[in-house]
Amino acid sequence: MTRRRPRIVIVGAGFAGYECARTLSRTAKGAAEIVLLNPHDYFLYVPLLPEVAAGILEPRRISVSLTGTLPGVRLVLGQAHDVDLDARRVAYTDPEDREGTLDYDRLVLTVGSVNKLLPVPGVAEHAHGFRGMPEALYLRDHITRQCELAGAAEDPRERAARTTFVVVGAGYTGTEVAAHGVLFTDALARQNTGLRDGPRPRWLLLDIADRLLPELDERLSRTAERVLRGRGVDVRTGTSVKEATSDGVLLDDGEFVDSRSLIWCVGVRPDPLVDSMGLPTDRGRLCVDAYLGVPGHPEVFACGDAAAVPDLTRPGKVTPMTAQHAQRQGKVAARNVAASCGHGAPRAYEHHDLGFMVDLGGVQAAANPLHIPLSGPFASAVTRGYHLMAMPGNRVRVAADWLLDAVLPRQGVQLGLVRSWSVPLDTETPEVARVPR
Repeated sequence: MTRRRPRIVIVGAGFAGYECARTLSRTAKGAAEIVLLNPHDYFLYVPLLPEVAAGILEPRRISVSLTGTLPGVRLVLGQAHDVDLDARRVAYTDPEDREGTLDYDRLVLTVGSVNKLLPVPGVAEHAHGFRGMPEALYLRDHITRQCELAGAAEDPRERAARTTFVVVGAGYTGTEVAAHGVLFTDALARQNTGLRDGPRPRWLLLDIADRLLPELDERLSRTAERVLRGRGVDVRTGTSVKEATSDGVLLDDGEFVDSRSLIWCVGVRPDPLVDSMGLPTDRGRLCVDAYLGVPGHPEVFACGDAAAVPDLTRPGKVTPMTAQHAQRQGKVAARNVAASCGHGAPRAYEHHDLGFMVDLGGVQAAANPLHIPLSGPFASAVTRGYHLMAMPGNRVRVAADWLLDAVLPRQGVQLGLVRSWSVPLDTETPEVARVPR
């Protein structure tokens, strides 16, 4: 150790990083210096991000202050871009473009993931992802703006194109974006005189798989498809985008869909920092052992989306990239980091999933808590109850927003604070809006 107290540096404050920092802050009790390196000063509760884009929740409701909820943890604002394993040093760039370094005795890599790109012409230029708060705020403004421009348009074809929204990827995120999005645009159309008598806004949900939510239980898939089709969403499985342009998207079946909105939810890939380290990876994820340690580097741990954690409940496989696993891995990583410093015993990570919940907006949801299939208003109540329980803060504010949304009209205003060029699809930092330099 180079200091009187060991310095533990945690890179990333997603589900894994936040839980690791919180657990360490509760158990270390001043015995170690805990430093959290993150590009912004909040933990983002990603499962409720679609509700921000749909105008239900205000952005700060799902943004939990790191300094306010992690006592004993020092926050350093910055984006890590290099890890020197020999010197035990992390290099980063802060929000004002200044370079900095952090020496460490223990390092926990929880850098998460970024948008997954496919080699489809035009997608990088015309599509937008859905990984961070800037993208959600942009989508909220963009949807509102397109409806307002459509209401003022005299050309029926332009009006139809501006009120057509294409979501690619019918996984967890894409399904929720489409489910909440169609309710949002219906509300906007009812408030807009220019759209009130025209056709409803159109939503398409595309996926190359043969069903919605292909990674989840088939019963959840059937419930979600029934609800979306009932709302008029055009669900197309076995379909993908062949090309994207400024005027619309060309599907692989030859149909061209006039649209000004392409929302890319095809999945995620590990943060590029993992590749730059020169360590063994599994499909881009850093290889670790069952104790979340990096082989050959006993001082380095990794978990969450960035790590290929062996799934002891399914021998030969790694844990999926879900918040449920990331959160629990963060706790285990904290325990094992403490054990490596001489406090307690290490523990292997093992977790059987407890089921999944998909919020479909309104009073609809698809859920299987403890693998008991639920749908309808009861599933919605269980889903919202779970989110309130899982959030580390802001519970009362979130519940208040839900109550107000149930009794008041949806607010349809676009502030224009996040522009299209600020949230490119091909970015290593979806959690930070690009600014002019």
